[in-house]
Amino acid sequence: MQTLNPEDDITAGGDADPPLFQLFNEIGIIDQLATAQLERLLPDGLRAPHFHVLNHLTRLGDGRTPVAIARAFQVTKGAMTNTLQRLEARSLIRIEPDPVDGRAKRVFLTDDGRRMRDRAVGRVAGFMADLAPVVSDDDLAVLLPRLLRLRMHLDRARD
Repeated sequence: MQTLNPEDDITAGGDADPPLFQLFNEIGIIDQLATAQLERLLPDGLRAPHFHVLNHLTRLGDGRTPVAIARAFQVTKGAMTNTLQRLEARSLIRIEPDPVDGRAKRVFLTDDGRRMRDRAVGRVAGFMADLAPVVSDDDLAVLLPRLLRLRMHLDRARD
């Protein structure tokens, strides 16, 4: 892994920007870089949006509606429908009618979907291990609660 000197960063010079803007700028750049690396590591042609849905269902549980998943990802229902159709075509999820509201649908991970998510996490583990010298356990203990608080605030503010 290449070591970068912050003074060599081409984004330097944004120091005149407000600190919160700088924070979100860095988060955005980190997201772009991490997503590009994730895409390179995902197995069997899985794409980042597909992995994110599998991971979301693993973390939060099955039975969510496509609308709720789209809302969680801040994408249109149409975009999420496309992602879900691709996952369903690969037998990674199944979509069933809602037993209470016949017009609604519910999304469930299949065993293949759980295995694919676990394979993807395994393939990303090496990338994550390479980051350990850059972000220590002590750093994580400080950063994670603060980022969680920020995310929760932004999540509430969208409603």
